[in-house]
Amino acid sequence: MVETGHVSVIRHMTHQPAGRRDASVETMTFGRLRELNDGGTQRADFHVLAVIDAGPGSVTVDFRRHPLQGRSAVWIPPGAVHRWDDIADVAGHLVLFVPTAPVTRATRELVASPDPAAQWIIPDADWPFVDTARRHLLLEASAPPGDSRTELPDILLSALITRLHPPHAEARLTPPVFRLFRSSVEAHFRQHHDAGYYARALGYAPRTLSRAVQQATGRTAKAYIVERITLEAKRLLAHDRVTAARCADLLGFPDASNFSVFFHKATGQRPGAWQARVAAE
Repeated sequence: MVETGHVSVIRHMTHQPAGRRDASVETMTFGRLRELNDGGTQRADFHVLAVIDAGPGSVTVDFRRHPLQGRSAVWIPPGAVHRWDDIADVAGHLVLFVPTAPVTRATRELVASPDPAAQWIIPDADWPFVDTARRHLLLEASAPPGDSRTELPDILLSALITRLHPPHAEARLTPPVFRLFRSSVEAHFRQHHDAGYYARALGYAPRTLSRAVQQATGRTAKAYIVERITLEAKRLLAHDRVTAARCADLLGFPDASNFSVFFHKATGQRPGAWQARVAAE
């Protein structure tokens, strides 16, 4: 994990593990994280999966604060703006991995999900299995650089993810219509803001699409799209420090005024005011 640049107070991190440069999985303790962490905000191009043995502490992921406590887990996907807070008493391990690292179809689907659960409690019955999977992964990840069995950490990462059973694993059980919609939104939300576009593109009646999204998320298709656009706008404003006009251009709005009205309706603040507040935190 290396820092590649500064944009205001937010750092962009790229995956470059120490030792084996071709390794797709890297591990570290929270003790090591404390040595590297300066309390600043980060944005990485890799996944961060944490297994917490003891707390308390907290992590902020995409502007939402989550508690860190014993026998809990955290999942931070690539692109998420995040900050580790109050981790002086946190014990556990972090697993950093590229999106292609998992080897099973089920775990690759989980990794590809655009909205993984940020934090959850590991049930007591699952903890021995999670702990064993983690320890085996830690052992293999620490193998000498010359060890030719470099695929083992990827296999064991898949085992750990499976044993953790993150809440978004249930997303695979949601209606296929919603899964197609979610993938389409992730690919096209910068250009298309209208739920009708996705209904036409996927070949479903608008009411069929709306029912599927409502069943899976409790939100309308339009609300889901608005939430995704708003999250990306926040990331751009906070990380890239772009102007409202540039943000409007990147997200497919006709002009800064139109984008400002959208953002204010979604968040209760104008883009500039929200950007200034985040920069001051």
